[in-house]
Amino acid sequence: MDQAISLKSWKIDHACEAWYDSLQAPRPLLVIISGPSGVGKDVTIRLMKEQAFPFYFVVTATTRPQRAGEVDGVDYHFVSEAAFKQMIADGELLEHALVYDQYKGIPKAGVRAALASGQDVIMRIDVQGAETVRKLVPHAISIFLTAESEASLVERLRRRHTEDEAQLQRRIETARAEVRRAVEFKYRVVNRECSLDATVDAVVAIMQAEKCRTDWQPVPL
Repeated sequence: MDQAISLKSWKIDHACEAWYDSLQAPRPLLVIISGPSGVGKDVTIRLMKEQAFPFYFVVTATTRPQRAGEVDGVDYHFVSEAAFKQMIADGELLEHALVYDQYKGIPKAGVRAALASGQDVIMRIDVQGAETVRKLVPHAISIFLTAESEASLVERLRRRHTEDEAQLQRRIETARAEVRRAVEFKYRVVNRECSLDATVDAVVAIMQAEKCRTDWQPVPL
């Protein structure tokens, strides 16, 4: 008896066919990169861009003064306090918070459009804002970026020369409180001195693993 299965007798399993078809569909992620000031959130994202890793970066709106070397619309959307409060009133922000007496917030429109087009979305936000986004979007992938030690973090903050001693101490105390909340995040990545490539590799590996989950679900936003 011929054991070969003829094409005529073979029946398509439509459920399996649909599953195989789904393997070709994009699986966009909403990724939160957070952590204390000075751990390297900005430089990590910048290197991901330079390495042409495809994603949509959410530019945060803020009322804080623009620092030397920062570009409006690239690093942040720098707006007045009045303009920021109008954005709140108009419902234009996914989340917003008052941090160090300055407002920061995530505009909604770009996030929705990017996810709908199949792009991964990365947002760099403070720990307080990350909590808000996790509550709004439970499917978000949260990554807590940290220095290898408190001593290293303090040294990085000092090298920035952006605060006086009183402001620096305030940031250190805030960082300590934020580190205690690292357990609220799904992942943690240590950004060691002179090891930025390894930090980026870890973030990319997390994203790739999340896309391979059998229980992946689209981000409702």
